[in-house]
Amino acid sequence: MKHQTAYITIMRPANLVTSVADVLAGVAISGYFLTTDFDIEHLVPILLLCIATLGLYSGGVIFNDVFDVEKDRKERPGRPIPSGAISQKDAAVFGGICFTIGIIAAASVNLTSLVLALLILIAALTYDKWSKHLTVMGPINMGLCRGLNLLLGVSIFSRTPEIWWLVIAVIPIVYIASLTIINSRKGNDKSKSSLYLAAFLYAFVIACILFIANAKGFFLMTILFVIPFYLMIFTPLFKAVDNPVGENIDKSVKAGVIALILLNAAWASAFGIWYIALLIVLLLPLSLWLSKTFTVS
Repeated sequence: MKHQTAYITIMRPANLVTSVADVLAGVAISGYFLTTDFDIEHLVPILLLCIATLGLYSGGVIFNDVFDVEKDRKERPGRPIPSGAISQKDAAVFGGICFTIGIIAAASVNLTSLVLALLILIAALTYDKWSKHLTVMGPINMGLCRGLNLLLGVSIFSRTPEIWWLVIAVIPIVYIASLTIINSRKGNDKSKSSLYLAAFLYAFVIACILFIANAKGFFLMTILFVIPFYLMIFTPLFKAVDNPVGENIDKSVKAGVIALILLNAAWASAFGIWYIALLIVLLLPLSLWLSKTFTVS
């Protein structure tokens, strides 16, 4: 049982829920729900894309731990690999299986989904092995993984992306970059300047959501999702600004990761798909519950 729990832990289950929210938001943005009926035939591609993102995200976080094993032995010895619950080799095999499942599921939808899944795999491994150690490229690379994940949902319609899709894909890059910036500075004088930068990027993300929602004619609806999103990310960030110690930084990052669910709900509502926005919000309690048992960062 302990061995099985270790395999679940290394997948970051609370984070996995947010990846499904990415895909559902992408599907809503694509207009798929406006042009199809809710029958089994049309729900299958959505299910396949959800399986794809679960496999790809799991593979990404697993290989992150595989590549970080020496560092984790010193700084986070309780993690599955350094603690001995899973061997480094077994973790790598497990991560490869997850990636394979993700690729196969995406390929079962269409060619565009397959290409995006391969790009996500490349971006994830690039971050895990190399770019996360770089000040500028690390945050951008991590955000790119999320942006591509959102487009994975959009790819349910295999056609040339509209400008809205491309703009929205950039927003996760900005948002995740802000989280990476927060997480990279702990307990020193430089922390506050970094946290102020993250706050500015947060505000930019919210402004973009509301701008697009207003352009689409769903501003008031979207506000209902933006307000809890604002409270969830800024409340712990303000505490971290007042006292930039490790504990407060960690809480801010954890809240920011889980708040991706509310960000995705806001995107769905900005395009008028309010029922999918509500469905995405229902993932929030599940992610919060999982975060109490399993690590997020």
